[in-house]
Amino acid sequence: MLKEGMILAERYEIISKVGTGGMADVYKARDHKLNRLVAVKVLKPEFRDDKTFIAKFQKEAQAAAGLAHPNIVNVYDVGDDAGVNFIVMELVEGITLKDYIKKKGKLSVKEATSIAIQVSLGLEAAHNSNIVHRDVKPQNIIISTDGKVKLSDFGIARAVTSNTITSNVMVSVHYSSPEQVRGGYSDKKSDIYSLGITMYEMVTGRVPFDGDTSVAIAIKHLQEEMVPPSRYTPDLPFSLEQIILKCTQKSVDRRYNSLSEVIEDLKRSLVDPQGDFVALAPLSDHAQTVRMSEDEMNAIKESRTSQNTYTPTGQQEQQVLYDDDMEDEEDYDDEEDDEDGISSKLEKAMTIGGFIIGAIIICILVYFIGTAAGVFRFGSNKDKKEEQQVEEQQPTEEAEETEDMVTVPDLRGKTVAEAEAELKDTGLGLVKGAEEASDEYPAGQIMAQNYEPGEQVEKHTTIEYTLSTGNAALTVPNVVNMPQADAEAQLLDMGLQTSIQNNYSADVAAGNVISVSPEVGTEVNAGDTITLVISLGASDEEVTVPSVRGISEADAKSTLENLGLVVTVETGSSNSVGEGEVYDQSISSGTTVNAGASITIYVNNPGSTPDETARLDPDGTDSGSHSGSWVCTDSLGQPGNYEGGAVQLVLEQDGQSAVTIVEGQQLTFPYTLNVSGADGVSDGTVVLYEMVNGDYVERATYPVTFSQTE
Repeated sequence: MLKEGMILAERYEIISKVGTGGMADVYKARDHKLNRLVAVKVLKPEFRDDKTFIAKFQKEAQAAAGLAHPNIVNVYDVGDDAGVNFIVMELVEGITLKDYIKKKGKLSVKEATSIAIQVSLGLEAAHNSNIVHRDVKPQNIIISTDGKVKLSDFGIARAVTSNTITSNVMVSVHYSSPEQVRGGYSDKKSDIYSLGITMYEMVTGRVPFDGDTSVAIAIKHLQEEMVPPSRYTPDLPFSLEQIILKCTQKSVDRRYNSLSEVIEDLKRSLVDPQGDFVALAPLSDHAQTVRMSEDEMNAIKESRTSQNTYTPTGQQEQQVLYDDDMEDEEDYDDEEDDEDGISSKLEKAMTIGGFIIGAIIICILVYFIGTAAGVFRFGSNKDKKEEQQVEEQQPTEEAEETEDMVTVPDLRGKTVAEAEAELKDTGLGLVKGAEEASDEYPAGQIMAQNYEPGEQVEKHTTIEYTLSTGNAALTVPNVVNMPQADAEAQLLDMGLQTSIQNNYSADVAAGNVISVSPEVGTEVNAGDTITLVISLGASDEEVTVPSVRGISEADAKSTLENLGLVVTVETGSSNSVGEGEVYDQSISSGTTVNAGASITIYVNNPGSTPDETARLDPDGTDSGSHSGSWVCTDSLGQPGNYEGGAVQLVLEQDGQSAVTIVEGQQLTFPYTLNVSGADGVSDGTVVLYEMVNGDYVERATYPVTFSQTE
């Protein structure tokens, strides 16, 4: 077993173990050369001394590495490091089809068909590269988190020898073709049979043949007819059932010839579910189900018993995403085909050869009889006329081929029902691929399709669409007091953008979030920008808190924030000021505090409950000396020595620090004050200064009075 942190081949760093099987362990690793996460499958130590096995293992892994297809778990590398044989594969996060079927019981027709098409595409790519999987089953099919279906474990089972068969044969024999369980020849059509069994399980939730032992299941594959899947799923479309039955014919001659034929019929079944287009070949005498003799059954039992002599753990292994299981019953290599008399491969070759010889003899007889009767006249005018007719027919055939192509319509902006109606007479199918949020298309409309509008495709092609779920309404999370990096990461993961502002704060640690805008809990759309105010820590600079009573919320915030204070707004009800104006503040005017201190202002909202706490003394008690705000509305006349420059008005009250009311402005006299004073203080003095040559010069002093308002 490899440990975390170990590096294979000076490149792959082991991160964690993700699964184990009968023959190999699978690890999550990082490829430092390409900086990506991968899955590394490592052979268990007990199999590393078999040189024959290692050679076949490497050969088959290298063959699988040549496969590159979106529906295949890609193999990137194969090698060994200090006797550790390993294969590096694509890391796929997801669930096996087996677990998915267990979770859902049975799959819908469209879902099962879509999965079958994707698996068939992967198998077709393998077959085109002359690679036979030999172990197609739901355990080796992965549905990734993004909905992609991928086929895994290519070639590994072919490297297993009769001396290294694991004890979990029972899992694999459920999906094995008759020729595989018989120990005979297996080819691409064996994969088609296993695919058919997998489709059967997807639509019914069960396998067609089951039993207490692997031998019992194998005999059922050979001798018994399967229960039609419509028995368990009454609403199963006729065409899909016929496809499953054709894939699972016991005679290889009656199955599909290639995966391309399977894919074509699967696509057509989506468009014409009840169509009778699946061509099942008539059952010939030699293809009938044959009842096995006792001797043959005993031979199979003895073969199974001898192959189950090695068990790594003494019990069946649990399937994992990248476990090849290595559980095929035999190696199927050529050197084992001649056991127990004439092999099935030779038997098949002799049968095919007999047909070919018979066909040649019939053709020769027909030729001589036809020539004698004058039916065949080579070089005659009749032949020339026939050649001319063929030439005339060629343009027609080309036209017919063009007619088989269909122009893809634009389905974007349409509902599914509207899209189905538009495709009704085109011969095209429709299947949902995914759902996504969209600001452009309302919920329930198609927002994307896998074939571009105007593109020419073959009839019976299925269009995969993405359905809009509407605008992605998001809620601003509470990131106050979080470090800036963590807050930004959380917002970016939600699809939101961020902008940064800085301010001093004596209450929030430097580098943490003081506040957000829009506020926490506000609903926003994906892509919106959230402003984060980041703390610079406490400031050594001292500022004097001015009075902001009686002015608007926006002006009050601006005034206080310009001094470096952190402002929090709360609403309440007060008759002393107008709606939307500040009627109280948490730090009294004239108080000296550090820049970055937090201050709360209370804004009048007539619909709110009166906020009595705003009128309490600093210690939280009510002295009874006042019950409201003290406001001055006196009018100031123009001093005789005023020259029209910028002025500064300063309020002085006994026992209170001086407060600047106006600074740097030119005033029009008479000037009416609207200023709040200290609670309980009824008088004071306003001093007017004028800017002269860069300095303020005192011009006048005004005694003023304050009155209490409720």
